[in-house]
Amino acid sequence: MRTINVNTITENIKDMCIQANHFLADDMDKAMKHALETEEAPLGRQILDQLQDNLKIAAEDMIPICQDTGMAVIFMKIGQDVHFEGGSLEDAINEGVRQGYVEGYLRKSVVGDPIIRENTKDNTPAVIHYSIVPGDKVEIKVAPKGFGSENMSRVFMLKPADGIEGVKEAILTAVRDAGPNACPPMVVGVGIGGTFEKCALMAKEALTREAGSHSGTAWVKDLEEEMLETINKLGIGPGGLGGTTTTLAVNVNTYPTHIAGLPVAVNICCHVNRHIIREV
Repeated sequence: MRTINVNTITENIKDMCIQANHFLADDMDKAMKHALETEEAPLGRQILDQLQDNLKIAAEDMIPICQDTGMAVIFMKIGQDVHFEGGSLEDAINEGVRQGYVEGYLRKSVVGDPIIRENTKDNTPAVIHYSIVPGDKVEIKVAPKGFGSENMSRVFMLKPADGIEGVKEAILTAVRDAGPNACPPMVVGVGIGGTFEKCALMAKEALTREAGSHSGTAWVKDLEEEMLETINKLGIGPGGLGGTTTTLAVNVNTYPTHIAGLPVAVNICCHVNRHIIREV
């Protein structure tokens, strides 16, 4: 049994919220640079070049890489041999988010009630997902999500007979409908299977997979590659102004599902696909 004081979780999440909002993850940085090299449209290259300037200024001057610093989404993989002490784990996570957004001077975008809409003034509460895994480590994944792209995300409850072609059309429908509103070039996370909520969660976590990586399942890898190519042929392009780079990556996660259903979720993120992973 390993004991971890919850203050350690707070300190890590505080730092991760600040880091994620100021520095693009390595995989996304590489994907953006590759897009600049391969984009065929002159206007598309110009926009991608401007985005590179934005990223450089943000890193050098410690300015958020996007004005929408997002709602904090936290994935916690907790080893079953870990014991937390010093207070509530969930309170500690939210305290880390509060400190990160307040002390990091990040925009506070969370309202305490979806209808009354009074700002909580510290970007809490976070959206927290827990999973229990073997071992005595804790993996923290912080993925702030802006709502320009979150609002473009979709869940489709398909029929089994719709099959793989129905899945492809669902993905393309979500991307076409998003168009310029998701601030392309985008990253597309897809969840296939499970239930209504499970496929949405898989799609969200798929966004945190390394850009350019692929599923170990052959048909899923083929789907990722085909959708990347097909989406980039839609012509939406950087900033939605045309070009050959509409998406930087398509990541697909799957799960067993019921005999009567085929749930598909498409979670879209702009090029500022913020995520940071740390083990404590």
